[in-house]
Amino acid sequence: MLRLYDTRSRQLEAIVPANGRVVRLYACGPTVYRYAHVGNLRSYLLPDLIRRVLEQSRVRSVICQNITDVGHLVDDDEIDPSGEDKVLQQARREGRSALEIARFYEDAFRRDLSTLNVRTPEYTPRASESIDLMIELIAKLIEMGHAYAVEDGSVFFDARSFPSYGEISGNRLDALKPGHRVEGVDPRKRFHADWALWKGAEREMTWETPWGRGFPGWHIECSAMSLRFLGEHIDIHTGGKDLRFPHHEDERAQSNASAGHDVVKHWVHGEHLLFDGRKMAKSTGNVLLLSDVKDAGLDPLAVRLAFLEHRYRQQMNLTWDTLQAADRTLRRWRQRVAEWAESPSRPIAAEYAARARAAFDDDLDTPAALRVVRELERDETVDPGSRFETFLHLDHVLGLDLSIDIGKPPAVPVLPPGATELLEARAKARDAKDWPTSDRLRDELATLGVKVTDTPDGQTWS
Repeated sequence: MLRLYDTRSRQLEAIVPANGRVVRLYACGPTVYRYAHVGNLRSYLLPDLIRRVLEQSRVRSVICQNITDVGHLVDDDEIDPSGEDKVLQQARREGRSALEIARFYEDAFRRDLSTLNVRTPEYTPRASESIDLMIELIAKLIEMGHAYAVEDGSVFFDARSFPSYGEISGNRLDALKPGHRVEGVDPRKRFHADWALWKGAEREMTWETPWGRGFPGWHIECSAMSLRFLGEHIDIHTGGKDLRFPHHEDERAQSNASAGHDVVKHWVHGEHLLFDGRKMAKSTGNVLLLSDVKDAGLDPLAVRLAFLEHRYRQQMNLTWDTLQAADRTLRRWRQRVAEWAESPSRPIAAEYAARARAAFDDDLDTPAALRVVRELERDETVDPGSRFETFLHLDHVLGLDLSIDIGKPPAVPVLPPGATELLEARAKARDAKDWPTSDRLRDELATLGVKVTDTPDGQTWS
């Protein structure tokens, strides 16, 4: 059984689905206004690893990862109440519309994840297309006494209405000081630690609400989208450690206040990535893109292997030497797998597979699992056919395309974003004998590349 370190409880906890069948996981997604650097990408390997390890235990997962295409962050670590939307800033720099900027970098982000063999989540909702969800949630929080509107059309969450604030990060309300980026305390707030759910404004990318025209605060986006697509019982929430405060504290308060109970069972955070000994950040110019790795003649999956050499919650210092070593290992393993493929197939080496699986289940101890792989590579007492099968078995979790030199195995079909909902809606329409709606939904699925076939046992898709 997979165990993960829970940031809130400060201990390892077994991952048991709330409904007994499917693990529901929410991953904080990117703000799409620039290319994601490899430090960003490391955070998105975490939910992919969790999914792959759960599959080894025949446990299904459903992942929702948002796309923030209307964002108010000034840098990677904190929110500035007076700052400008990042997407709008970049649109002005590049002379394009905000929508063009958001879609361009969203597509680039998706390509990078695909290149790293990070599977597409079931749901990837965009913030700009989820405004109604946010307005509905804000109205509910106001009605329940957890939020209040002010004259300029802004709405703030009443932090003191949520007594358990700070359980993730340890930042308790009574110890919080006013933000150092703001001159004094915002007079619109009842308490200096209150945060904006909605911000009154008249500019591009704003929407009408019962309180006035404006745009959403950062934290409300994730609450609204996670509740909508995963429900009020979410098994795992992932993100980088920099999101613990204030983002995840604020998100937890909003979601729990709305639902009346703990929505997220386990909070799991990944550590920072350093590059050549320094934090990777655009502000310092210390940034490495996946395209830089490819331009250097290295296999981009060497980045994934380099990440796997360190535990997800261990700070890692990435260097060109590290990447070159990972590239050499990757090429050697593929060559060995191709050589072993010439031998008759044999059952997997059960002892090695069990040891690697135990490492994966132990808080994603990928370094220990890779040590098992290296040991198996050197063990000449194991039949080549068995080593071949075991390497490919373990590659279902590692995701390194170790069979690339002998032809990739058939890809596991994954539904594109939004298709799951359409299939569910179509099944209901057929049950109700609503044939026009059923036909319309079939056409919508076809535009997403999903072919639906009706059988006596129900619909199937490919």
